[in-house]
Amino acid sequence: MTATPAPPSLRRARFADLTPFELYGLCRLRVDVFVVEQQCPYPELDGRDAEPATVHVWFEEDGVVLATIRVLDDGGTRAIGRVATASSARGRGLAARLMEQGIALCEGFPITLGAQAHLEGWYGRFGFRRSGPGYVEDGIPHVPMRREPA
Repeated sequence: MTATPAPPSLRRARFADLTPFELYGLCRLRVDVFVVEQQCPYPELDGRDAEPATVHVWFEEDGVVLATIRVLDDGGTRAIGRVATASSARGRGLAARLMEQGIALCEGFPITLGAQAHLEGWYGRFGFRRSGPGYVEDGIPHVPMRREPA
């Protein structure tokens, strides 16, 4: 009889509470997805990861980060971004579960995000709607999106 593998662990932490290994895993996944796969010129480092109110949410399995998002506090709004899933973990619904967690963290606030244009419909599943004209970031078409509080 084959043992069923344990489901990935859902984790959440502010930057100051991340271990060096967790931080490395989150950054490594972003580099793998954004730089290697999508050939962005740099790994989207903007300093907002370390803001005291930023919350990092991720799934890990056997110490390996499989999918991640971050939630930013922009004052009267919240922002979800840096949504990334390892190529080996796609199709398991992890990003959708992270989006649900992120939305729950933003309860009572409008939420913004910059979606890759081809994922506009996917984010629409979570109540996000286009909120302005498209733009190009790192050579990839994006659209601004917003979700009003429930």
